[in-house]
Amino acid sequence: MNRALVAFFCGLLFGAGLIVSQMSNPAKVIAFLDISGQWDPSLALVMAGAVGVFALGYRLALRRGASSFGGAFSLPRTGRPDKALVAGSLLFGIGWGLAGFCPGPAIVANSFGDPRVWVFTAAMVAGMALIRLFRHRSAD
Repeated sequence: MNRALVAFFCGLLFGAGLIVSQMSNPAKVIAFLDISGQWDPSLALVMAGAVGVFALGYRLALRRGASSFGGAFSLPRTGRPDKALVAGSLLFGIGWGLAGFCPGPAIVANSFGDPRVWVFTAAMVAGMALIRLFRHRSAD
């Protein structure tokens, strides 16, 4: 099967899952993250299901030794997180808590027509471009 077609259907399935689970609804996400207020624990079940599916898929994939299209897996060489991973995780969490979006759900929510989502996505893309530029310049 064509790689682009497989990627399209995987993205479609992922996007549908984000919509059905309401991960693309920032109010739902913020209610989940607000443990001191009107906490909505329903997304914990979504995350538990996602982690379970990932764990099973990861084990099965590692047994194969290569991806379905024959590419090698790229696994971390060390179990210790570096400064960039910690900083990125902190920024991700802060942004998720403030906006109620992370990259996947934000891209899906762009189709809903809310200009606030477009602003978030533009800021996300600008941040990605800036870090790429910063890394490129610091490598020189």
